[in-house]
Amino acid sequence: MFDEMIIREGSVRNVTGPDGEVVGFSFEAHIPYYRGLGLSMIETPDVVVDGEAVPAEDLRFTYDGVTRTFAELADVSDVRWELRTFATITVLRPGGLTPGEHDVHVNLRLRVSYLPFVSENRFTRRVAVA
Repeated sequence: MFDEMIIREGSVRNVTGPDGEVVGFSFEAHIPYYRGLGLSMIETPDVVVDGEAVPAEDLRFTYDGVTRTFAELADVSDVRWELRTFATITVLRPGGLTPGEHDVHVNLRLRVSYLPFVSENRFTRRVAVA
């Protein structure tokens, strides 16, 4: 339904650590559903960059100023990812993305209480890094 917003256009950027070294990249993501959901209902997404899968332990989720691993989200029942808001997904990857074009694919899965299956929402965006 909102799959094209899973990777917000123009939001992909390299991330630097405290020492100025590039430690990965991030992008803004919109919940791919027609209403907000509790963070505990968000599964670890599959992220693939230029055909290479990113390990789950290298992903972080930032919402409302708080960064967590996706494993930690399972215990967050008091925060909702609301419609019309963006979260940031960070991929820890030494050096981030090299200059040029890259294909970033995300399969963001949601557990919706009244659906008998996990909602899978996929989108691939070709991004350019300066």
